Amino acid sequence: MTDLARYQDVTAIQRLLHTTKTVAIVGLSGNELRASYFVGYYLKRHGYQVIPVNPRESEILGERSYASLAEIPGHVDIVNVFRAPSALPGIAQEAVAIGAGALWCQFGVINEEGNRIAADAGLTVVADRCLKIEHARYAGRMHWLGFNTHRITSVRTGLQ
Repeated sequence: MTDLARYQDVTAIQRLLHTTKTVAIVGLSGNELRASYFVGYYLKRHGYQVIPVNPRESEILGERSYASLAEIPGHVDIVNVFRAPSALPGIAQEAVAIGAGALWCQFGVINEEGNRIAADAGLTVVADRCLKIEHARYAGRMHWLGFNTHRITSVRTGLQ
């Protein structure tokens, strides 16, 4: 098993998706065109409490934005990371310090040291996977555009 495959365990991913209530998104952008915003929006629509962590924003998705994980009151189930891989060791240390349950690193956020810090402290680690895509895959809500239309049909109307 490669190092990365160790952090992509299907059973662990499904367990996280079904037991998580709160997701702190480090690097959540207030820009609606950014992937982090779309993921946060999707998670909120599906019942998760989304906690923005971005020191440059005061509010995102109608939620107070925190400058760091340490400022968040209450428990965080998943720390979801949308930052450069070089930032991951520090974020992993913060996640451990606040007692988070898991560290989830989005596509391309791959840093073995950060993964090891979190895993050694007992956090579940998921790396190089999108939380929104994995939720859609296992909750049966994947549409060809990446969202649920609430329609069952094989006909794509109005799309040319």
